[in-house]
Amino acid sequence: MLWAQPDAPQDRSRPQAALDKCIAESRDADQHAGNLSNWLQEYDQLGEGEFYGRVEELTFDRLQVFSEHTSKALRQQCNVWPNAIWLGIPVDEQGCRINGLPVSDTTIMCRPGNRDFELVTPETFDILGIVVDRDLLHRAADIQGVALPESRLEQSRLTLPADTLADLRFVLKRLIGSAMPLAAKKHSQDLVMMALLQVLQGEGPAPERIPSYAHRKAVVDRIKGYMAAHGDAPVTMTELCELAHVSRRTLQYSFETILGISPLRFLRVTRLNQARRALAEAGSGRTVTEISAEFGFWHAGQFAKDYKQLFAESPSETLRRSQRLN
Repeated sequence: MLWAQPDAPQDRSRPQAALDKCIAESRDADQHAGNLSNWLQEYDQLGEGEFYGRVEELTFDRLQVFSEHTSKALRQQCNVWPNAIWLGIPVDEQGCRINGLPVSDTTIMCRPGNRDFELVTPETFDILGIVVDRDLLHRAADIQGVALPESRLEQSRLTLPADTLADLRFVLKRLIGSAMPLAAKKHSQDLVMMALLQVLQGEGPAPERIPSYAHRKAVVDRIKGYMAAHGDAPVTMTELCELAHVSRRTLQYSFETILGISPLRFLRVTRLNQARRALAEAGSGRTVTEISAEFGFWHAGQFAKDYKQLFAESPSETLRRSQRLN
């Protein structure tokens, strides 16, 4: 290490899944530097006046997502946990620097774990951050059939298309700002991993041979069997890929050629049909919100919209009819 922080945590192992979002505030810049889990940091305040800092952090299995606000210009010496990759996304063009290099409105920052780097940030600075374990990232890339060049992970600055950068900011802001139920954690982690791969992938997808009909049919049958046996358990696309031992592209190709629909639509309509059966059999005292949540629908408004679009009636109409009959 080029520097040391006496009060830094001794255990810098991979973060484990946490139940809730952690929010930390501080009126001292260097104390604020210690509020981000599993980082080693020192902050020198450059701007004059009273400091205020705030961190909102979500910790998944081997994945950390956070937002950070600092009110004064700082010089930050940073080092993230080992075998990880950090992406730093300024909320807008605010004139920060990484290792002396300016960060423009079309670039984000990237640094490997267990390696010192320096940030110089301006007054009133807001940044979004992702830290992911390298093994987890490469495993996700393999599942998705995405080329992930190591050289890209070594660059201090990554230039992104404006729409990709806007999408990334939107996903992170919405995730950090939401009241996320525990059961939705794996869906949220999958969403972040997909956004990461979009940012970090190479120019084209990794080559992949088109699977035979028998293989495609076996993939679809395995997923259908799993959904039939675990219909009330929310599942992500990544988990389905792991279950079928195929990439996301192969999964997509298999469903489109065997069933004529995408795996994402299959998941959605299958779960909507399962929710409809549960609503149609529900007794008194049960609610639409309670039943929809059992099948992984956390946004009541979106569930009602998708349900009515598919069945031409609202879920509350189905439930009322069931409760009259029962």
